[in-house]
Amino acid sequence: MVEGQAVRELRYSTTLLLRYECELHAIDKHLYHAFQAMKYFDALIIGAGPAGSFAAELLARAGVKVALFDGRPEGEPKACGGGVTAKALKAWPHLLNAVGRTVDELEMYSPSGKRLHLHLEEPFAIYSRIAFDSYLRERASSAGAEVFAAKISARGIKRTEKGWTLRETASAAGAEWSGEMLVGADGASSSIARMLAGPLPPSEMEVAFGYRAPLPESGESPTVVAFLPGWIGYAWAFPRLDHISFGIATTQEAFEHQPLDELLWDFMVGYYRQREDPKAKLWVSRKADRGRDGRIKERLATTAERYAARIPGLNDKTWDTRRVCGDGWALLGDAAGFADPVTGEGIYYALRSAELFSESFVAQTPQDYEERWRDDFGRDLKRAAKMRRRFYGNFWGAPFTERMIGFARGHRGIRRVLGDLVAGEQGYVDLKKKLARSALRPV
Repeated sequence: MVEGQAVRELRYSTTLLLRYECELHAIDKHLYHAFQAMKYFDALIIGAGPAGSFAAELLARAGVKVALFDGRPEGEPKACGGGVTAKALKAWPHLLNAVGRTVDELEMYSPSGKRLHLHLEEPFAIYSRIAFDSYLRERASSAGAEVFAAKISARGIKRTEKGWTLRETASAAGAEWSGEMLVGADGASSSIARMLAGPLPPSEMEVAFGYRAPLPESGESPTVVAFLPGWIGYAWAFPRLDHISFGIATTQEAFEHQPLDELLWDFMVGYYRQREDPKAKLWVSRKADRGRDGRIKERLATTAERYAARIPGLNDKTWDTRRVCGDGWALLGDAAGFADPVTGEGIYYALRSAELFSESFVAQTPQDYEERWRDDFGRDLKRAAKMRRRFYGNFWGAPFTERMIGFARGHRGIRRVLGDLVAGEQGYVDLKKKLARSALRPV
C-alpha cells in the first residue's frame, strides 16, 4: 500500500516536472534570453568586429569567461574596403583561412591620372567583411566565448560595486548581463568611447562611402587606388570574390556629398571603361566613350549598393592626451581611434590592440594596456597624423601624391618603399628617411 502510494507520488511529480518543462519552453524567447543573461562574466566585450571577436577568442582560450555582443543585424556588412595588410597576415597567418583573395599587384593613379603598376613583394588580402567578421566571431565562439545577438549602447550600461551591468538597448524583456571588465569595440561612432573617454570633434573623424557593384563582364579586375583630383583623400576599387567594393575616403572637413559622389561615379565608370578599352583614361571620358559610358551608368544604376561609414582620424596632439583604458574598462580598434590617419586602414590596429589588451588582462595588469599600445604603434600613428596634411598637400608646386607617383614611375627604390607602405610594412616614423635614401640610389 505504501509502495503503491510512493509510485503514484513519483508519477505525479514526474508529470509536474514535464509540465513545468513544457511551460518553460513556451516562455517568450526574450524572457528566456534574459534569464540566461544574468550570468557574471570576467569581460563584457561590446562589438563583434575584428577587435572585439579577436579579443574574445584570445581571452576565452586563456580561460577568461567572456561575453561578446554583436549588435549588427545579421547579414549587414561593415562599410569597409576589406583590405588586410601583409603585416597583419604575417602576424596572424590564420587570417588566410577566411574566404577572400590575396593581391600581389596594385594599380595606383596620381590626381592627374598618371598610372603606376606595383608588383608587391608582400601581398595583402581583400575580404568581404561579412565573411571576415563571421570567421573571427566563429573562432571566438569555438574558443569558449558566449556570443549574444544584442545591441548595447551607453544608455544601457551602469557601473556597479562589482563592475558593470549591461541592458540590451531594444529589449522589452530587459535582458541584463554583469561583469568585471567593460570593453568597447563598437567602431568609430562608439557610444562606449564617448561615455568613457569623451567625444571626438568632427574634425578628427574621416568619412568613407562607396558602392558594392558587379564584377566586370569582360577583362581582368585589378585592384586600384587613385588619389583624388582636387580633393583630400583617395578612391579605391577592391575586387572580391563576387563583387567589387568601390569607395572614397576623405576628411570630415573636406567632405561634400554631391561633388564627391559624382567623382566616385566618374571613377567607377572609368574603371569599367578601362576593362573594355585598355587605352581609355580613368578620369577622362572621350567622345568615343560616351555610348559605352552611358551603358555602364545604366547598369550600375540598377546594381550598385551604397554604403557609408566613419573612420577615426585623430590629430597628433590628441594622441598625447586621449586614454583608451581605465579602472575596469578599455577601448579597442576604431573605438579607441586606432586607424591610420593617412590611409584610414584600421584592421591591423584592431587586431593588435585586441592582442595587447588580452595579454595585459590575462596577466592581471589590464591598465598596462595603455603603455603597451603607445610603445607598440602609438608613435607611428602620431607621426602619420602629423604627415596627413603634407601627404595631401603640395610639394614643388604640385600635389605631393602627384610627385610621389611621378618619382615612383621612374625609380625602382621609391617604388619599393611605396609598395611596403601599401603592404603595411613601412611605418611613418622613418618614411621620409627611407624615401630620401631610395632616391639617392641608382634607378
